[in-house]
Amino acid sequence: MKYLVAFIVFISLFSFSEEAYSQKKKKGFLRDLFRVKQPETIYVEPDTVQKTTRLEEPILISEEELEVEEFEPEDLKKELSLIAEDTTAFEADSVQLVEVAEELAINEEWVTAQEYFEVWDSYNINPYKVDVLKFPDTVNLVLFNPEDSLSWSPPLETSRVTSKFGFRGYRWHYGTDVALNIGDSVRSVFDGIIRIRKYDPRGYGYYIVVRHMNGLETLYGHLSKQLVQVGQEVKAGEVIGLGGNTGRSSGPHLHFETRYLGAALNPGDLYDFDANAWQVSTIAITKANFAYLKEARKVHYHRVRRGDTLSGIARKYRVSLSQLYRLNRLNRKSVLKIGQRIRVN
Repeated sequence: MKYLVAFIVFISLFSFSEEAYSQKKKKGFLRDLFRVKQPETIYVEPDTVQKTTRLEEPILISEEELEVEEFEPEDLKKELSLIAEDTTAFEADSVQLVEVAEELAINEEWVTAQEYFEVWDSYNINPYKVDVLKFPDTVNLVLFNPEDSLSWSPPLETSRVTSKFGFRGYRWHYGTDVALNIGDSVRSVFDGIIRIRKYDPRGYGYYIVVRHMNGLETLYGHLSKQLVQVGQEVKAGEVIGLGGNTGRSSGPHLHFETRYLGAALNPGDLYDFDANAWQVSTIAITKANFAYLKEARKVHYHRVRRGDTLSGIARKYRVSLSQLYRLNRLNRKSVLKIGQRIRVN
């Protein structure tokens, strides 16, 4: 009897397990019936992909095995470099191959000759951002070799000065004006490279700035025609333009400037206009050469009186109406008041 009961219990448990498994399988079938199965994706590497071998250990090269090519700066002096119009700073001690906007291929000597030549700008007369009133050193500038008659040239065949360097109508005149006839040849005074060739309708008119190897730069203004291009190398005595009366000019003349570090030097300290020749072959430049800037930078005002007009004030102080508008935040409809201060520089 005991064995019979045990057998019945075993049969009952087996039947219950079979039924449970059957129900579970049935439910799984229904669930999988509505499930979207993703197809299996097998990645096959394209034939165009190149396989590389990974190095297990880095390869070390000793100093004895490493060949270093010696670099001689002299070898680059006569190579051509690309000069950028919008570049303003470089490493002073590095090789200055300047990548550029206008792609001017020029002799690298013109870039590396002077430290401040690291700045190349064909738009601004003074882009160097140097306060020459704090000039710490004395620079002995060699203008030309006295034994070489071809190392310099007068800018014009004749030189009759019509206006000197200095104050002119409460406005500083940064050069020397020399009379000429329209169409006269204007020559580069030293070997150089053309840095600026521009037109300034309210000032220099058609003008040219030449950078010289000795660090000096010269400016030639009010030309009727420019005969050179930016980046072009010129020799002393080479005709670079024709005399004219363009820009803010009261008559045909050459406006001639000498500049160092972007600041004007008195041409009369360097050039004997009466003799039409350079009076010195070297010059010692110190901050004393730029002492005039303290006076030139002073602001001057005109006190308005009865009957004054902006056009009359502009003529009196030799400034343009647009400059008066800008300095005083005025416009054509502005009304002057007696006693009003008008800034003129």
